[in-house]
Parts: sequence; C-alpha cells; structure tokens
Amino acid sequence: MTIDNVRILIVFGLLLSGCEQTPSKHTAPKARKVTSSVEKIDIDHNDPEWLSSYGFFKGDMAALVPNTNVYSYAINTPLFSNYAKKERFVYLPEGKKVHFKTKGPLDFESGTVLIKNFLYIQDESNSDSKQRIIETRLLINEDGVWKPLNYTWNDAQTDAQLNYVGKTETVQWNNRQGETKEVNYVVPNINQCKNCHSVDNTISPIGVTAAQLNQRYRAIKEEINQLDYFKEIGRLTQFTNASDYDPMPVWNDILTGSIENRAKTYLDANCAHCHSAHGSAKNSGLYLEYHQQDNRARGVFKPPIAAGKGSGDFQYDIVPGKPKESIFIYRVGSVDPAIRMPELGRSIVHKEGLALLTQYIKELRLDNASVSE
Repeated sequence: MTIDNVRILIVFGLLLSGCEQTPSKHTAPKARKVTSSVEKIDIDHNDPEWLSSYGFFKGDMAALVPNTNVYSYAINTPLFSNYAKKERFVYLPEGKKVHFKTKGPLDFESGTVLIKNFLYIQDESNSDSKQRIIETRLLINEDGVWKPLNYTWNDAQTDAQLNYVGKTETVQWNNRQGETKEVNYVVPNINQCKNCHSVDNTISPIGVTAAQLNQRYRAIKEEINQLDYFKEIGRLTQFTNASDYDPMPVWNDILTGSIENRAKTYLDANCAHCHSAHGSAKNSGLYLEYHQQDNRARGVFKPPIAAGKGSGDFQYDIVPGKPKESIFIYRVGSVDPAIRMPELGRSIVHKEGLALLTQYIKELRLDNASVSE
C-alpha cells in the first residue's frame, strides 16, 4: 500500500471519528461547548515526512541544539501535560520579525515556525539522566495562516515522523522524590490540535504572549530578559523595554504572586485557550483569562450551562471558601473523560495544580467575590 493510500485511509478515519453520534439515553450529558468551524481536515501531501527535513536542530537531533535562526524560549506558566517537560523554540527566517502586542499572542510574520518538544527525564533527581522525546509539535505560519503538524519520535531518538492521527505512548520515569511514575501519554490528532488552537474560528498560537515571555533568558544569559534580547538582535519590533510591562506570575513560585494571582495564571494557561470570549468554549460564559475582572465570568457563583455528570450535581463553578462544593475542583480532580478539565492533554491529575486551585477557592472571601446578576 502506498503512502498516499494510507493517508487517504487516515483522512477517512478522521472524518468518521469527527462525526457527531447520537448519545444513548444512558449517556451522561456534558456541558455544551461551541463547535469550532475551523476546517477539520487539511492534509497536505507535501508536508515533510520527517522532522529532520526542516533542519531546525544540528548534530544529534535529540540533543535539541538549535540551528541558525532557531531560538529557544520559555514561558512563565505552561499548560500541564501529564508532567511532560517542554523545550520550546521559534524559527524565524532571515529578515523576518516579531511584532509586539501588549495582549494576546505576539504577531509573527509568514515563515515563522513555533516548535514545542514534549519529553520526559528518565530520572529527574539525576542531572545527567537521559531524556526521551515523545513528540514535537509545529505551528507553521504560511502567509498569515497557521498550520499545526505533529511529529512522533522513534525509539532510537534519531528522528520524528509526521503523524496526523495521534497515538498513545506508555512512559515511565522517576520524579524528584524518587518515585516511579507511569502515564499513558496521548499524542493528539490533527483535529484536536486545531480545536485547542481555535481563536475566533481560526488557528492561532496561544501561549506566546508578552506576559508569558517576560522572564530572564536563561538559555542565553541570565542577566538579560527574553523580550529585551529579541529586541536587541533586531527581531522584535514596536517594543520598548521588558521592565515597562508586568510578567505573568509563575504558578508554583510564591515570590511571583499571591495565591489568587498564581491560580489565575494557572487557569489562564490551562483553560483560557478554550474558555474565553474567542475560544471554542465561548458559549459556556466561563472566561478564564488572567485579566478577566468579572467574578461571575470567572466562575464565582456561576451555575453550569448544562447539568449532569460533568457538574457532579454541584450548583456553582466556584463557591468561595468551599472548594469541595465547587465544580472547578470536581472536574480538575477527575480523570473521567466525561468529567475532567481540561478535556485534552492530560489523563492524570495534576496534584500540585489541584492543590493551588483548592487553596485559592478556600481563601476566596465572600465579600471580595460579589457578583452582579
């Protein structure tokens, strides 16, 4: 069977899997979510079969040493992905720029590629331990239109192959406490990538904001800020100085913000790409961007739009002072696919994130959480 025939079968299978099915009377109702109108399938037979074809990394590919015009970067609070580590890079073709924006993702010119590698350290307590890269996700700007592609790494860690349909990898590692952990890591299919990156029904980057990037550039030199560095090398335009802007708090660093602010940044990173006025869950009325000021929109005394298993029969998303009565905690603490939030990207509970949200709700004062009807 030829590669083209295989791809035809893949597309057919994805189309079938994307079709809505009529639920049985025994199926628990879920909270309604607006259906993204982003085109579901966009298979390009010219997409490179192997990650090495792009030339992003030099030498041993698994070492992730960036090539010319490829720059590493980090963000303050990342999306939780089953405890996977992430190594991020951006490819900026010669002469291409990034245009500064105070809110939302920065504006990248055509030809830019955002590169995110998902990996696990075999023994986190050993600085010399080997790592295993599971997948590399690309977000490619083609004439102003963003295209997502996934590449899954082979066992030898020599290259990664184009993957439209997703897969599941069983991963084991030892954490910093010496505990052996195991997870079924799920590589998303192309439809899932598009749904999570849907902003006003178009594909968009969701994490590369000024507030998230506003930190020391540890990969280059500790004494310079990432944003200042990109300005210094002539890649970032319409920008003054990083000190003129507030950074996003680091969710697990008490020196960067209060419990409330760190909880808000955690929700921004993990939920707001869907739960915003421009995301795929906009019909929910639950908007979790960091700067959202409306307490009801943030979930305080806000009832769910659909009852049933997803709500756990609780009345409100957040009940100040009562995390055990809040839908937030019920859903973030679940691994049931019909209940858990976020829906994609995790199959286990992020215990540390759950503890942060629990403490946030426990400390939320009623007099500071009044909402208008």
